[in-house]
Amino acid sequence: MQTDVDPRNLIGRKAFDRNGTKIGTIDEVYLDDATGVPEWAAIRTGLFSRDAFVPLEPSELVDGTLRVPFERSLIKDAPDFGVGRHLSPEQELQLYHHYGLDITAPPGPDATFGHIAGAEEDPT
Repeated sequence: MQTDVDPRNLIGRKAFDRNGTKIGTIDEVYLDDATGVPEWAAIRTGLFSRDAFVPLEPSELVDGTLRVPFERSLIKDAPDFGVGRHLSPEQELQLYHHYGLDITAPPGPDATFGHIAGAEEDPT
């Protein structure tokens, strides 16, 4: 994803899967505490649904929407860690494995992933 995008500007944007099917609305963005780089987005998948974590890399910001290169069903089945808390290195590894993504080096023992909370709004 573009590195010059302010992660706060992602909150509230619509997200679509690889086929152009709407996934939902970005509620929160999780940053790597060590680098400050946006790593994950929590997407509200429906009015009464939970948030699903998606990786921001290899996702793309296209015409003001987040395009996630995975099927909606895979996204909705992502591990649920709740939102509003840090992601532990173990949780991040679970997410990487869920999406079949390879990471070159596992996060260090002190790596945590903070978040930028989004405004509460109707995700549809």
